[in-house]
Amino acid sequence: MDERRALRVSEAVREELSEIIGFETDDPRLLAVEVTDVHVSVDGRHANIRVAARGTEREQHESMMALDHAEGYLRHELASRLS
Repeated sequence: MDERRALRVSEAVREELSEIIGFETDDPRLLAVEVTDVHVSVDGRHANIRVAARGTEREQHESMMALDHAEGYLRHELASRLS
């Protein structure tokens, strides 16, 4: 995959993850999470995803734990939407 395509895929991943987290999860702790940046490797096998969590330090920690717990669901949903 060339670099321009990797950038387009990165943007698509960011948009889809933002939509899934914001509208399709039932966990209220994830409402404070925002996907800020996604970088997909040129070979398309790996992605680095940065998120920001609003709230107090405790709320941020709980949001990150909820995000970690939802990892499998998010990965599955993202794969089905991007395929």
